[in-house]
Amino acid sequence: MHCAGCLCLAAGLLAGAGSALAESGELPSQMIPGIPDAAEAYWAPDSYHLIAQTRDPDAVPTARGGQGALTWIFTADGDQAWRVNDRGQDGCSYFFPDQRRVVWTSTRDHLDMPVGNWSDSNNYPQGAELYSSDLDGGNVQRLTNNAYYEAEVSVSPDGNWLAFGRQIDGNMDIWVIRADGTDEFQVTRTDDWQEGAPFFMQDNQHIIFRAWRTSEYGKIRPTPMTIFTINKDGTNWRRHTFDRGMNWHPHPAPDGRHYVYVRAETPDNWEIYLGDLAGGPHRRLTFSDKLDILAMISPDGQKMNWGRATGEGFSNIRTFVMDVSSLDVGPDKFTPFDPGWGEAMREAAEE
Repeated sequence: MHCAGCLCLAAGLLAGAGSALAESGELPSQMIPGIPDAAEAYWAPDSYHLIAQTRDPDAVPTARGGQGALTWIFTADGDQAWRVNDRGQDGCSYFFPDQRRVVWTSTRDHLDMPVGNWSDSNNYPQGAELYSSDLDGGNVQRLTNNAYYEAEVSVSPDGNWLAFGRQIDGNMDIWVIRADGTDEFQVTRTDDWQEGAPFFMQDNQHIIFRAWRTSEYGKIRPTPMTIFTINKDGTNWRRHTFDRGMNWHPHPAPDGRHYVYVRAETPDNWEIYLGDLAGGPHRRLTFSDKLDILAMISPDGQKMNWGRATGEGFSNIRTFVMDVSSLDVGPDKFTPFDPGWGEAMREAAEE
């Protein structure tokens, strides 16, 4: 079933794409049908299923009274979809490599706390905890137990560790924890840099992430962000983008060298780029006049999903899938992580 679904998806991406490709410069792509607003989706190991937070009438409403989001799993062709969590408000999620369990963030056990805003670090939902469960939402295990904001969670390729962001007294840092909720460790410790969106590289030891400065947040639009890597033990923090732009949400490609990320062309036009940790040129992948965000290349290296605004401004964000097989960043091109890539962050080490 999965293989048939992937073949159908590839055929759909290629069908009728010639004129759109010529006009926009984008590789062939299409919107996944039948899925509500879902800005942040991640591939399963089979490169067919995805997990995301979608608008759901059973979720706790947002602070402005709109529909909140709960965790769903769906297929890249839209043929299957089911809900994982049924209460609270959810923030992010990820598959374990055996595709038998998933991890997700939710406020389900802190419904008495203020709703907050997942998009505003000055008002993140406190009491957002980490959970793991079966794919159907059964056998839920709560992994954290506090009143902090914990989210932006991902799983190491070997399935042994989770990386996530935790905010304490307004300060955001990267933490790691074992998949069973033990052995918490704080990876970053800085007062000004606010780190988040951590994802493990294929060696299970290095993490790629983005950070912004508290001293600049809310004063410059969009917020300047820098892409970094760091060892899981907090050593060898290295910078990989050097401009003053917004470089957000880097996710590693399966070749171990490249990554996809969001770059703001203007305050109102955000695009997806392919970056190179080894210092090669970056390549723009989306061409839109609105919002393109939160991309991931599938484990087989053939497809990329991302969120695209289909309504006015940044509204109606739907999940799209692009045929990126021509980028040649699949696992067959794997390059081991080089700890010398990028530039050492002496400033962070001194804080």
